Amino acid sequence: MKVTTDIPQKELDDIVRFTQARTRQEAVVRAIVDFNQRRRMAELVKHAGTCRDLLTPDELREQRR
Repeated sequence: MKVTTDIPQKELDDIVRFTQARTRQEAVVRAIVDFNQRRRMAELVKHAGTCRDLLTPDELREQRR
């Protein structure tokens, strides 16, 4: 999808440098993907330790025997 937006030149230069992308478009897409992955992981972390139905490592080893 095409989007027209004003991105400050310094920020765009940093994205290209940090992502080592060949084009500005590739750099912006990589930055968006990275941002979304980080947000998804942050959402998952909120749920860490909340599932009571999971086996402990010891229980799992016992069941395998």
